[in-house]
Amino acid sequence: MTLNEGNQSSVTTFILLGFSEYPHLQAPLFLLFLTIYTVSVVGNFGIIVITRINPKLHTPMYFFLRHLSFLDICYSNVFTPKLLEILVVEDRTISFKGCMVQFFIGCTFVITEMFMLAVMAYDRFVAVCNPLLYTVAMSHKLCTLLVAGAYMCGGICSLTLTYSLLELSFCGSNIINHFGCEYSAILSLSCSDLYFSQMTCLVISTFSEACSLLIILSSYMVIVVTIIKMPSTGGLRKAFSTCASHLTAITIFHGIILLLYCVPNFKSSWLLVKVATVFLTIMIPMLNPLIYSLRNKDVKETVRGLINSKLLYPSIQFK
Repeated sequence: MTLNEGNQSSVTTFILLGFSEYPHLQAPLFLLFLTIYTVSVVGNFGIIVITRINPKLHTPMYFFLRHLSFLDICYSNVFTPKLLEILVVEDRTISFKGCMVQFFIGCTFVITEMFMLAVMAYDRFVAVCNPLLYTVAMSHKLCTLLVAGAYMCGGICSLTLTYSLLELSFCGSNIINHFGCEYSAILSLSCSDLYFSQMTCLVISTFSEACSLLIILSSYMVIVVTIIKMPSTGGLRKAFSTCASHLTAITIFHGIILLLYCVPNFKSSWLLVKVATVFLTIMIPMLNPLIYSLRNKDVKETVRGLINSKLLYPSIQFK
């Protein structure tokens, strides 16, 4: 059923329950999520600025890291402001169009980040296994094409999933047991046959996970073999430090994705779904800049240099 025939004529708004079943936690949750959101935006924006102003960080690795930070800022801004709003106001409604837009944009950035992490795994593979030709192999043109491919895959997958939702009819309850427009939460309200939408979600999620994990696992398998063959402990330590931050980010991100969409019966508890989605959409954007900055010597040196320059030469900002 088309949008004009079914969706808009029956349901024009949704009500987001959020965490309303815990009224005594609304204020603490608001302060917690506001703090996380602030740290996330400041941290990711800081990564973008730092990797731009330091010429030493104008390498493919930091080019991809800037885009990862940009994605974190984007999908954090899709979900978190609405969550903060429904924690403090009585009106928890979101229009049907607004819900579809939120899902499309949020889904686009999440899937794009999935492919961006795969691209970064390939970058680490080239850096560790072919260090002498790294800058030649990872040319600016290739890096741009890889990033564009990640965004394209995210957009196409999200557009397909959004189309599958727009084909549904919503003629019953309009209460979404979630703090945002999550795919399965929207499906649970439909009075249409869900086969097409469920199969679409299965195909898209399987394709995205399989492709990204295949690239990641293949890259790191070769990296591990290369590291084992390294004769010096110094080279071993440097290779490990090069990949440690990225492996940490991958483990957290894909662990939550697999829990949400691949573990049987996980969605039997909407509380678990909401907590997992909080980690995916709010916690991960905060953790990524911390992971990459705390474990990255070049980033820490740049930050330390900026702080020292402001402390030692405060007048420079008035010139």
